[in-house]
Amino acid sequence: MTVDMPLTQTATSPGGAAAPRHGTAPRDDAARRAELAAFLRSRRERITPEQVGLPRGARRRTPGLRREEVAHLGAVGVTWYTWLEQARDIHVSPQVLDAVARALLLDRAERSHLFALAGAVDPMPGTECTGVSHELRQMLRQLEPFPAVVQNSRFDILAYNGTYGRLMCDLDALPEEDRNCMWLAFTNPEWRSSVVDLEATMRVMAAKFRASMAEHVAEPAWKALVARLTEASSEFREIWAQHEVIRPMSSVKLFRHPRVGVLQLSATSLWTGPNPGPKLLSYTPVDETTRVRLEQLAAEPATLVAV
Repeated sequence: MTVDMPLTQTATSPGGAAAPRHGTAPRDDAARRAELAAFLRSRRERITPEQVGLPRGARRRTPGLRREEVAHLGAVGVTWYTWLEQARDIHVSPQVLDAVARALLLDRAERSHLFALAGAVDPMPGTECTGVSHELRQMLRQLEPFPAVVQNSRFDILAYNGTYGRLMCDLDALPEEDRNCMWLAFTNPEWRSSVVDLEATMRVMAAKFRASMAEHVAEPAWKALVARLTEASSEFREIWAQHEVIRPMSSVKLFRHPRVGVLQLSATSLWTGPNPGPKLLSYTPVDETTRVRLEQLAAEPATLVAV
């Protein structure tokens, strides 16, 4: 269902010209709208139809997506989105800007830029840890020296304690857009070298990801991650083509850490809400040797990071 026009046109003067908004210089406001329009066009033109699951078609001449395709993906009115790219003087709600940001696959910096140009406050700013409460972050700290992480169903790493941040690679050193377990398992050399049975792990992860994606198959963020993995990893392409699915399950996992040695850990998932979604994943030692090694790992300067 398309959400049409949560906006108002600016009032016009008797002569038909747009009346300036209170406290804003007309020329500055027009320049900002023009910059916003140009930014949206540039982001739209860089996205291929295949990235968001749309057919290219034989007669496509527009670079990237068409305006109506962006409107469809964001569930906003086509006319309204066209006006936005034409730099018309319209008021944009934060909810609609959020929908457009998701449709255009904007990263954190681009999203912040979009809201700044629109003169709106982002309801989900990148400086906050969306979906991870203060109480849940306290739990992550208290679980030390056991590694613990909060993930969503797309394997995005939302928050983690210090031990988990050093278990497979230095998560603190990675850009936020790379803090995804699927991406790390198929592309990050340090992460991959830490997993004892990498091939089996990749297959299980891909199968769990496909099972979770069944409820999100039309969402741009999921499609974008699959497209990114498909381009970056031949192993992912081969595994993904097999269409395997598996239900989430607890299991014993083996990790090989370069400083403390092999770790045998039992994984436990706890849902953070009434429905499957974000979960707290903790690892407990299977034997005393692993317990001692976890304590050694946790003794390094610890951090708690929220994406």
